[in-house]
Amino acid sequence: MENYSSPKMRRSDENTSVIFSAFVFVIAAAILMTAMFLAFGHITIWTLLLSLIVAVLLVFTVRIAPQWERDVVLRLGKYNRTAGPGLYFTIPFIEHVSLRVDQRMMLTGFSAEETLTSDLVPVNVDAAVFWMVWDPGKAALEVEDYYDSVSLISQTTLRDAIGRKTITDIIAHRNQLDEELKEAIEEKATPWGVSILFVEIRDIIIPKDLQEAMSAEARADKNRDARISLVEVERDIASMLHDASEIYTNDPIAFKLRQMHLVNESLRESKGSLVVPSSYADGFVEESFEQARKG
Repeated sequence: MENYSSPKMRRSDENTSVIFSAFVFVIAAAILMTAMFLAFGHITIWTLLLSLIVAVLLVFTVRIAPQWERDVVLRLGKYNRTAGPGLYFTIPFIEHVSLRVDQRMMLTGFSAEETLTSDLVPVNVDAAVFWMVWDPGKAALEVEDYYDSVSLISQTTLRDAIGRKTITDIIAHRNQLDEELKEAIEEKATPWGVSILFVEIRDIIIPKDLQEAMSAEARADKNRDARISLVEVERDIASMLHDASEIYTNDPIAFKLRQMHLVNESLRESKGSLVVPSSYADGFVEESFEQARKG
């Protein structure tokens, strides 16, 4: 996870201020030596030394900060101001830049290895915190190394949060754990001028034997739910059959019609035919009309 973290050290292509200082030094020294040569007609060791001293003073005076950077300036050891971005000036030997703060969004990966949950299950959790410095002055004065401090409090906060939850809570309520971590880390980092944007849990690794046990439990729960659903369906069917039997008991004609309907359905599906004796059919008709007349 540390491979995804924002680099703590400055990359070579970000050394804008160093390149600018070198440019100021060369240009200042060249201009002064040229002016002295034109004025006196020659360059001595003293004119060369004076040109170098003035160039060094200009390097300590004229500074520049990139768009994403803020420089914390101390005057005689006390906080004076936050400079940048762009061109700014300092008093040589009186003021100096104590810290250059990158105000872009930063990414820090952290993890909790072999941490016990509240139900004593060892888990490995990988997470990432996205943050930025909103007050460079506090980042310089309130904490020695704000980058490492954010990483450390993120890790300890994650361990504390895992220790208060069961393994089921961690897996089932991952988003809730993200919000808890964000609030807890931000509470500790705010005095340092650091704002926590959001926290994301990347991976939760539990022991393999526990994974198998949880999988078996999940399958058992599904089988139980399926059996319960089947019993409920059977109960509904039995209830409907009971109601139908009462109707057919009290109404023989409806029962006969149901019989004929079932016979018709079976013949239509099988594409067969049924021969009914005329005496049986006549008896059915007479019996049906007799029942209708009495009713």
